[in-house]
Amino acid sequence: MPTVEYEAKYLNVDSAAMAARIADAGGEHVAEHLMRRYVYDTVPAVAGRWIRLRDTGGDVTLCVKEIITDAIDGTRETETPVGDFETTHILLGRMGIPPRSYQENRRDSWLLDGVRLEIDSWPLIPPYLEIEGDDAEQVWAAAKRLSIPKEELTSENTVKVFARYGIDLESITDLRF
Repeated sequence: MPTVEYEAKYLNVDSAAMAARIADAGGEHVAEHLMRRYVYDTVPAVAGRWIRLRDTGGDVTLCVKEIITDAIDGTRETETPVGDFETTHILLGRMGIPPRSYQENRRDSWLLDGVRLEIDSWPLIPPYLEIEGDDAEQVWAAAKRLSIPKEELTSENTVKVFARYGIDLESITDLRF
């Protein structure tokens, strides 16, 4: 069953300063991970829709993501846990679905009033904070608690964030640290 993601990003953050800011606001540190993912085109390929196989360092999931709009609730996600990252990657290849790219990022995860806060660091671009809640009001409330003005948030997907820095993420087939 597809779910709606409610998330916004605060770009170009100092990771250590943002972690301190979250802690000072009462946030609870959850974990730090190296995230690995393969991105695949859907069959047939549809603009704004792709398959993601992701290893968070604790869970491995397979997901179809669909970007409907750049609004806070503009992404639909259908996701399920899978047993093994490499085996699932091989299985998709054997089904005729080759990867478009492999990507890594580092994630520092926090919780604040039930809202998931992720300080994401990617190769080639400055870190950013992702604020994800169960609804838009939770996202806006967490941003306010962290003194982040609503107008400084974006709900653009990662491809568009990279484009802000002049980088075409979709043309990079291997993105590692």
